[in-house]
Amino acid sequence: MTMNDPIADMLTRLRNGQGARKKEVIIPASRLKKAVLNVLTEEGYLRGVEEGTDDKGHPTLVAQMKYYQGKPVMSEIKRVSTPGLRQYSPSQEIPMVRTGLGITIVSTSKGVMTDTSARAQNVGGEVLCQVF
Repeated sequence: MTMNDPIADMLTRLRNGQGARKKEVIIPASRLKKAVLNVLTEEGYLRGVEEGTDDKGHPTLVAQMKYYQGKPVMSEIKRVSTPGLRQYSPSQEIPMVRTGLGITIVSTSKGVMTDTSARAQNVGGEVLCQVF
C-alpha cells in the first residue's frame, strides 16, 4: 500500500513518539523529510537526526527527541499543506505561529526553511507545517 502523505506520517510519528516519551523515533528516509528534521534540529525542537538503515536495508532517519523538565519541547505540531489542498504563500503572507513564538516550515525555491528565514530572503513557497 502506498503512503499518500509522507510528511504527515513523519509528523504523526514525532507526535506519537513524544506522547510515549521515546528517546528516538525511526522515520523512513527522504530528502524532504531530512530537510524538515534538520530545520527542527536547528530551531531546538530535536536533539539531532541521524541516518541509518532498517533490517531490510531501507534508508531511515533516526530523530532524537528533546524534552525539558520531563515535558516534550514540541507541544503542538500540525500539517498545513496536504496533497489534497496545497497551501502556497508569498513571503510577506507566510503565517506566524502564536505571534512568533513557534515556527512555520516552508519549502521554497531556495530550500526548506523557517518562516523568518523566508521573509528575510524574500521568498515564498509551500507552507509545510507549523510547530509550537
